[in-house]
Amino acid sequence: MTGTRVDGGPGAAHAILRPMRPVIVFDLDGTLVDSLPDIVSSFLHAFEAARLPAPAEAAVWENLGQPLDSMFGRFAGAERIDELCRRYRTYYAGHLADRSRPYPGVVELLGELGQRGYLRVVASTKGTAIARRLVERVGLCDLLDHVEGTDAPPYKPAPDVVLRAIDAVAGRGAWMVGDTDGDVQAGRAAGLPTYAVTWGTQGDARLRAAAPTELAPDLGRLLALCPEPGALGAA
Repeated sequence: MTGTRVDGGPGAAHAILRPMRPVIVFDLDGTLVDSLPDIVSSFLHAFEAARLPAPAEAAVWENLGQPLDSMFGRFAGAERIDELCRRYRTYYAGHLADRSRPYPGVVELLGELGQRGYLRVVASTKGTAIARRLVERVGLCDLLDHVEGTDAPPYKPAPDVVLRAIDAVAGRGAWMVGDTDGDVQAGRAAGLPTYAVTWGTQGDARLRAAAPTELAPDLGRLLALCPEPGALGAA
């Protein structure tokens, strides 16, 4: 979008609105924040509290990134899923930042993107309230312009949460950044180039099969893919 003319007041010529600012959409868990150990421990705690046999930790890791009820559905009968979700959420709310921290370089990356004129938003499969609480607890509030969660289906790989996050800041999508094939598919469905990082829940082979625009072991290449300061014009 290069600009939109709008009618001015009496005696005013047409004004030109500034271009919409570009938006980088980030997944949260496994992308910006190394929160996976707290998620896994809370998931296993739910089974213990419900007095059910817990799955192997490795099996839980393989299913991270899916909606919570889908994850529990892989390891328990349908009649226990609501209970397990409830126990997980209760426990996780008090332990979401026991070990969770931003990945190395994330604070600097978000700061630099802001300096370059980008809007930085989160599109998470987490519920909105808990996603915002995690962002606050790990110290990223001032480095993000909006946090959007998924409070009801459809979940990724549907693009809905990605599009809502972009709409919330009235920008134009520039990149979708995530750590799962679902993030890649959601970004593609939203019409965005996709950047997949392998330090989260899925390895190189699975992410490569999803055919992201960029695949990297960390977020270091993202700045190289974004214009240098001044290249965006007025923001």
